[in-house]
Amino acid sequence: MPLLVMKFGGTSVADLDRIANAARKVQREVERGYQVIVIVSAMSGRTNELVGWVEGTSRLYDAREYDAVVASGENVTAGLMALRLQEMGVPARSWQGWQVPINTTAQHGSARFVSIPRGNIDAKFAEGMKVAVVAGFQGVAPDGRITTLGRGGSDTTAVAFAAAFGAERCDIYTDVDGVYTTDPRISGKARKLDRIAFEEMLELASLGAKVLQTRSVELAMRYNVRLRVLSSFEDTDDTSGTLVCAEDEIMESKVVSGVAYSRDEAKITLVTVEDRPGISAAIFAPLAEAGVNVDMIVQNISERDYEDHPGAVTDMTFSCPINQVERARKAMEDARAAGRIAYDDLAVDTEVAKVSVVGIGMRSHTGVAARMFRALADENINIKVIATSEIKISVLIDRKYMELAVQALHDAFELEKA
Repeated sequence: MPLLVMKFGGTSVADLDRIANAARKVQREVERGYQVIVIVSAMSGRTNELVGWVEGTSRLYDAREYDAVVASGENVTAGLMALRLQEMGVPARSWQGWQVPINTTAQHGSARFVSIPRGNIDAKFAEGMKVAVVAGFQGVAPDGRITTLGRGGSDTTAVAFAAAFGAERCDIYTDVDGVYTTDPRISGKARKLDRIAFEEMLELASLGAKVLQTRSVELAMRYNVRLRVLSSFEDTDDTSGTLVCAEDEIMESKVVSGVAYSRDEAKITLVTVEDRPGISAAIFAPLAEAGVNVDMIVQNISERDYEDHPGAVTDMTFSCPINQVERARKAMEDARAAGRIAYDDLAVDTEVAKVSVVGIGMRSHTGVAARMFRALADENINIKVIATSEIKISVLIDRKYMELAVQALHDAFELEKA
């Protein structure tokens, strides 16, 4: 019997009525002949509430107890979903992470999958169970303690189950009806994509698109799990939503598939750093140790001799999330105090945003960068930093121009056209 994985996010199970709505979608797939594994998130807002309770109880909390409390939100949803399906005449049973078991590492709060044995769930399917409702976002450490996977972990749970059970597809139900060429709230010309390649979706997710969690796309690409993103609040069929799949399932790709953005960026420049072998490692090793997520990097090479700096010097610029600026500043100041690096000044700009164009078509087409830069120049938008990959070009610009840049690039690459 074919198997389908269906994942419902927090807004899709926010109350009893929405749980009932999700259950009807599951019932429909059972009636079509599928065995179904349903992965559920906590009800909308519940995880934040639970985290608030933990932080209100203990400022320096034990991560193991944090996981025990925060994982309970998904357990409630799983039980309620199973009950609703039973009331509808669908043989269903809820499963917590330890019951499957979902084996993970012991890194509480951000655990990673080790294995998902099929035996327990397969045995229940053989006994007549049609739906296994599994609490997402959680697992069990080698010592038997509950673990959680970090925010967005239910998406990753769904993909992991699809891979472990050889599912025909993994359907991600959310509050949007698919993946768009850009944020429809910014551009009224945004168009829903019928299909998008794993690599494109991974870039869009990492660049700020909120539709899918980055780890889930990485896992899907690794195990070739076909994902479908679709709305919980609309009637759907086999053509609904956006299919995330391997590149060879897409007949003809546009040069650019989407425009992504991130508001919460900061630009940091170390002014007059000695230009010598090993200087990059001396700068970025302390940042890594401090947990700073460095993104774009530019080194301004200079052969000039400054009066106070015999030999060549350079400026080193990098970007990072705005909430990591103080951590980055302290890491650099500590490295300078320890004599690992020397610089004259540390300049921080927190009024920037990152805008990117993404498309697997870039591999076989030239002139994408020139077209992008011309579109921004026509709007008098100055580029501060540029970063590229095989299927992506990202620029750092003043945040006040972010929406204008997104609209200009969407128009320049005619993404409103199918």
